Amino acid sequence: MDRLQSMRVFAKVVEQGSFVRAAEILEISNAVTTRFIADLEAHLGTRLLNRSTRRLSLTEAGQAYLERVRLILAEVDDAEALVSMETKRPAGTLAIYSNAGFGQSQMGDILSGYSQAYPDVTLDVRLSDRSIDLVEEGIDIGFFNSMQKFDASMIVRQLGVAHVILCASPDYLARTGAPEQPEDLSRHSCLNFSHEYLRHHWHVNTPNGVMDVPIVSKIVSNSGVLLRELALAGMGIALRPSYTLGDDLRCGKLVQVLPDFDMGQVVMSMVYPSRRLLSAKVRSFAEFVSARFPHPETDPWLV
Repeated sequence: MDRLQSMRVFAKVVEQGSFVRAAEILEISNAVTTRFIADLEAHLGTRLLNRSTRRLSLTEAGQAYLERVRLILAEVDDAEALVSMETKRPAGTLAIYSNAGFGQSQMGDILSGYSQAYPDVTLDVRLSDRSIDLVEEGIDIGFFNSMQKFDASMIVRQLGVAHVILCASPDYLARTGAPEQPEDLSRHSCLNFSHEYLRHHWHVNTPNGVMDVPIVSKIVSNSGVLLRELALAGMGIALRPSYTLGDDLRCGKLVQVLPDFDMGQVVMSMVYPSRRLLSAKVRSFAEFVSARFPHPETDPWLV
């Protein structure tokens, strides 16, 4: 027995004072209406309605039950209206995860633009370099780079292909001279991300395969923001994805080193659990971000 539907039928029968009129309004047969009430009374173990050929009246138990049923149905209707509204108008809290480097350098601009367009959405943003399960951690939408893992069942929208580049401040290069070949990196101070794969060698893609260039990691950190600040301060050469550098290259605060050599690429993607029955806040955010990256096969951060 559908308990909620039985409650609705019971309330409608009382409201109309008739099984027939209630059945017409609910668009079910009179027999089905009668069965709902009979099953409900059997389930409760008491009579709710006194029936005669001319009128219906509530029993004492029926009157008490009706009062509670009306409260329950009102709560259900309010909940359904709230959810229905949520699917139409962006509102509520949107939980966002981002790779730390992308989040620290790019999300501020994205979030401020979205928040201005959709002021009823509260943004809860979490930054980390660890791979996470969006569903398990209650995240609506996430931003991952291609070195991170995520559930293959997720919906993925690629945002761009970031070049991994070598960069240093003009001051540092003026003091030390700019490297002309990858091998020259061995005599420079290198500002390195704290990953064992990168600690002692940087990897250059060549037509003949990958060249492993020995380096000296002057400073190692898990913070892309700190590595950028150190490069700006003239402390050495940094190896960073283009999306972490903002306008530094465009305005000349940092200079690309060995621009003719391929240091690799990192794909940035936006990920969310399902296209089906997306809430308005997730759908609007996904569409807002996608519109900012109309050419996902290119590097929008390296100009």
